[in-house]
Formats: sequence, C-alpha cells, structure tokens
Amino acid sequence: MSQHTGQDVVLFGGTGDLVMRKLLPALYHLHCSDMLGAEVSIIGVAREALDTAGYRTLAAEQCERFLKGHFDAASWAAFAARIHYVALDARDAAGFATLRERLGDVASRSQVYYLSTAPALFTAICRHLHEAGLVTAASRVVLEKPLGQDLASSREINDEVGRYFGEQQIYRIDHYLGKESVQNLLALRFGNALFEPLWRREWVSDVQITVAEQIGVESRAEFYDKTGALRDMVQNHLLQLLCIVAMEPPASIDADAVRDEKLKILRALRPISEDDAPLRTVRGQYRAGASGGQPVPGYLEEPGVAAGSRTETFVALQANIDTWRWAGVPFYLRTGKRMQERLAEIVINFRAVPHSIFGKPPAALQNNRLVITMQPDESVKLHLQAKRPGDQMLLNPVSLDLDFTEGAQSRRLEAYERLLMDVMRGNLTLFVRRDEQEAAWKWVEPIMSSWSKSGEPPKPYTAGTWGPAASTALLGREGFHWHQEI
Repeated sequence: MSQHTGQDVVLFGGTGDLVMRKLLPALYHLHCSDMLGAEVSIIGVAREALDTAGYRTLAAEQCERFLKGHFDAASWAAFAARIHYVALDARDAAGFATLRERLGDVASRSQVYYLSTAPALFTAICRHLHEAGLVTAASRVVLEKPLGQDLASSREINDEVGRYFGEQQIYRIDHYLGKESVQNLLALRFGNALFEPLWRREWVSDVQITVAEQIGVESRAEFYDKTGALRDMVQNHLLQLLCIVAMEPPASIDADAVRDEKLKILRALRPISEDDAPLRTVRGQYRAGASGGQPVPGYLEEPGVAAGSRTETFVALQANIDTWRWAGVPFYLRTGKRMQERLAEIVINFRAVPHSIFGKPPAALQNNRLVITMQPDESVKLHLQAKRPGDQMLLNPVSLDLDFTEGAQSRRLEAYERLLMDVMRGNLTLFVRRDEQEAAWKWVEPIMSSWSKSGEPPKPYTAGTWGPAASTALLGREGFHWHQEI
C-alpha cells in the first residue's frame, strides 16, 4: 500500500449473506480498531437497483443484527462514509464501465476484488474487470469456495482467472485458517521445544478433526443438493486443517514456505481406492429429529431438495499419511449438518503410558490429549492426569486451559478480519495455492467415484445426534473413540 495513495475493497455479491453477515462486520471491526487506513474505501457491487444511500441503509439494517452488542451508531456512521455502491450484472460487460468510473484512477490505488458470488460468475467477473482496465499489478482477487465441483472444473476456473491475475494475486480463502486457535496451533508446534519431540508417530495414537453444524441446509438447498458435505467441507476446510496439524516445520513463516509443506502432506495422503472406500469412509444423511429442543425435518423434507436425493450431509473418513513422522497414525475427519452440537475442533490423542504404577492398567487411565477448539468458542486445552485430593493416590483427569486472552493488548481478530487484513497487506500465507487445491481434489475424487458407483444410499442418522453408528464403528475397528464418546 505504500506505493499507492489508497485502496479499494470491491465486494461482488454486495447484497448477499456473506457480505452482510461476515465481510462488512469484519471491515467495521477493523475500522473501529483503527486498522483500516484512512484511504481505504469499500464498494458494494450487486444487481439490485440501489444507490449508495440505499445500500448504506441496507447495510446498517443487516449488519446491526450480526454485530449485536458491538454496533455503535456513531462509529457506524463514520464507517459508512467509506461505503459506496455500484449496481451491475456481473455477466454484462457494460456495467463495468460504471465501476471504472466509481474507482477512478486505478493506477494510483490498489484494488481488492472479493468475489462473494456463485463460482460460475468468477471467470466472467475477472474477464470484465480486465477488459475494463481495472486489473493492475497491484490488484488482488479473493475467491470464495467451492472452486469447482471436481478437479477438471477447478482447473477450468483457475485457468480462466489465471489469464487475468497472476498466482501471487489470487487469494483462495478458507476462513478456518484465519481462526485464532489455528494460528496458535502453529505457534505451539513451532515456537516451543516442548511439543515438537512429541508430535510424531511414537507418541501420537490418532488425530481427530471435527466440524459439526446444528443447522440444516437452510436456504442453500439448491446449491447443497448438488454439492454435498465431501465437496463443501472435506475437500477444503478439513484437509487444510489436517495439513496444519501434520506438516513439517517450514523454513520460515513466509507464504510459500508454509504452503510448500502443506502441499507435501496432501501428496503424502494414501489414496482411498474404490475397494477401500467402504471401510475407510462413511457418508450419511439426516432424517427428522430434534435440534435445540425443537423438531426439525429430515433432509429429504427440506424445501428445494430433490426427491430421493442421495446427497450426503455427513462424512466421516480415515486418512493416512505415508511419511516417517505419521506412518501408522490414523487421521479421522468428520463433518455434518444437524448434529448434536455446533463444534469445530482438532484433537491430538497421545499414546497411553507404557506402564502404570497406580494399580490400574495403562488402558484404564485417560490418555493425554490436546484439544484445539475453533467454534463455538476458541480455546486450547491440554488434558492430563493429576492426583485427586485426599489421602489416597487416586488419579483424576484435569485440563490446562491455555488462556491466550490474558495480557492481550487488544480484542482477538475474527477469522475474516485477519484474512481481509492479510489480503490488503498482500500476505498469502493463510490462503490456498493452486497446487494445494488440485492435490486435495485428486485425493477426494476417487471417494466421490466410489460412492457414485456403489449405488448405496447414505446411511441415515437422526437430526440432533453425532451421525450414523457407522462413524463410531470406523474408529472402533482400530480401538479408538470419538472425543465426544469418551
């Protein structure tokens, strides 16, 4: 930004849910924290026939709901002065002349183009931006997932976007990588001598990564029914988290050094063949049950879902990493809708003590485990055994809660706040490189093919539970249990 007089953040899909729920509130928090430069402007772009005043009113109404107690009228008024609006159809090149007029001299400023739209519009938007002279060497484009339905469609989108933006200008966003707890996982692993010697097959028995939602498909049925949980969550979010846990220490914290190590993990994942898929994967679909004490319909009863749909709303699978560090250590990934709790966590289970001196076999003692929670609240806890108060040597499980807020000089940045700041600063570390994305698709595609060829429907599970019984059996065959079932 030092070479330019200011910066424009252009939000395509400017009236959509992501912009109102996450992006504008994140920018508002950055504004209130004095982290947005004085010369940063925000331009909402959408088809709705609004002017700037109308868009500011809409944004205030919508964002107040999501900001809740953090909304301050005076602060919002100052923030809203940064906001402008351009009405255009992303498919129509003519409208981009209006955007060019709004942006003015793009050579004197840098631009962030955030594509919060359907992926089908990505290539048209990038082409029209280029044709309108709105892409410079300082421009950046942010791509929301999902990027394609498979490897071929992903490559097609990347090829087309890559015609107008260089790889160093493309920010493929995964908001889980922006969470404070994930950042602290990197700090714990590579900033402390304590953990690194234990972070390997000799001391770790298994790793579990869970991203569970209580909600159903809500208003996304048309999109979700064509996508499913494997494409929507596993191919990106869960595999990225796996990479952070499993990667080797990078040479530095520089973007490509980190992403090089993540790529090595993706390439070391043992393929799941069609013969392996029935044993190493579970797919499910929720049926009617209860959530939050209220009855909820099954997936097939949701508005917009095709009759007899076999789209999975739940996935559990076992991943194996064929490296010296992780040989023999199973990584269990799980995600689903209409589950018992809203939860995102990483659990590192350590091996049992080799010999117990306390009159109990090692198996009777609860193993040490490190639990990194990303939602609903961010925390890191180390679970240990300690003596129970009293005159007998009896052990109880206890936990060390690593409090990262104590002594902090400012509030924690939310995931989108951090990632937006990284885009504006040109820091690619927390964004997915093209070769990472393609390696993830290569690993996931055989699973999709196996499910398609098998002809078997997803296993039903009752809304408000932890998924099909088969997911418990997936771990049970190796003598393990999900963290919630201990």
